[in-house]
Amino acid sequence: MAVELQSLTDNARKTSIEVLNALVADGIAVSRALKQAHWNVKGPGFIGFHELLDSVKEHVDAGIDEMAERVQQLDGTAIGTVRDVAKATSLKPYPTDMVKLNDHAKAVAELLRDYGGKLRDGIDTTDEAGDPNTADIITAASNEVDKDTWFVSSYLG
Repeated sequence: MAVELQSLTDNARKTSIEVLNALVADGIAVSRALKQAHWNVKGPGFIGFHELLDSVKEHVDAGIDEMAERVQQLDGTAIGTVRDVAKATSLKPYPTDMVKLNDHAKAVAELLRDYGGKLRDGIDTTDEAGDPNTADIITAASNEVDKDTWFVSSYLG
């Protein structure tokens, strides 16, 4: 039985669960890509970028956790297995054949911009469906991604 939250309609609840699960899948894909870059980056500025990637991953993971928990609040089932994420993500695969810091900075910045766009779409969709609390949760994740996109992009000059 669904927990009745803030008088959400069934449509709002279902829409939010669908949007959140898509964003959780994309977020997990981003998180894994950040670790790929973290493990493989080389070159001048390595340690600063290496540490920044850990920080960005922590922020992305915190947003994923909030969104997955919201799925549970809405009486849904959060997805998170590697297999489910591979099927569900709408983001381009992260390249695995690069090591130069500048190449990783470009790829990570692009990935974060794409994910940020998905988050903003999710804000609009859940708000229009009548679930402002879910929109707020996604907004918090979006704010972190925007800030981290700025930090990563600063490595590009």
